[in-house]
Amino acid sequence: MKEEPKGVGRMWNLYKMGGFTPAIASMLGSQNAQQMAFIRSINKEQRKQSLLDMPLRELDIVVFDLETTGFYPSNGDEIISFGAVHMKGLELNESRQFYSLVNPKRRIPRQIIELTGITNEMVQDAPDLMQVLHDFMEFLGRRLLLAHAAGHDKQFLNAALWRTSKISLNHRVLDTMLVAKWLEPKRASYALDDLLEDFGIPITERHHALQDSLMTAKLWQQFLIRILDRNITTLGDLYAYLSKH
Repeated sequence: MKEEPKGVGRMWNLYKMGGFTPAIASMLGSQNAQQMAFIRSINKEQRKQSLLDMPLRELDIVVFDLETTGFYPSNGDEIISFGAVHMKGLELNESRQFYSLVNPKRRIPRQIIELTGITNEMVQDAPDLMQVLHDFMEFLGRRLLLAHAAGHDKQFLNAALWRTSKISLNHRVLDTMLVAKWLEPKRASYALDDLLEDFGIPITERHHALQDSLMTAKLWQQFLIRILDRNITTLGDLYAYLSKH
């Protein structure tokens, strides 16, 4: 892992010793210090609520996806785009979307450019990670997160939160791949493309963070109908069933 710059280490030591806001502001800059404080407050608030008793028909969800330069944040791979859309129960609110490129401050590998269509020129003037993470957390609020094959996205989101704000994600993350494995245990493939095709969901632009979020949201709509048909009505009930598979 890369060693933290001395200034960042000193800032964090000051924060742990009492949170000297002027000292943090002088090292990070006042805007970054405010963004860090906001990210930490959103994450802290999330610990105060439990969504387990919430009816699935009323559950506020943010379906999200990240595009990255590779698979391993611990080896220097970075987020290059965030995409997300809001749902409440079965209702997909396509007007409430979030999308932003991120300047990864490193070169994007050729294979990632070919996969995502995101070039080095496109991210050159994009906002940095702290700014986009702040905006994403503001969009997210205290809602449940949902993604397909969520391990990758959660790993990068956790790494980003730790690097910028020294926190780990408190939000619950529901994985549509795990739901698919529970609903259809004998499927040959749980890849997003195959699930979209089999459920009759038009494939628009794959490996675009916002488009992947929208398609995953439409997949979740169909899964949720089947879940409710099984008389599973709360998030806690769903987690209980998923834990057995």
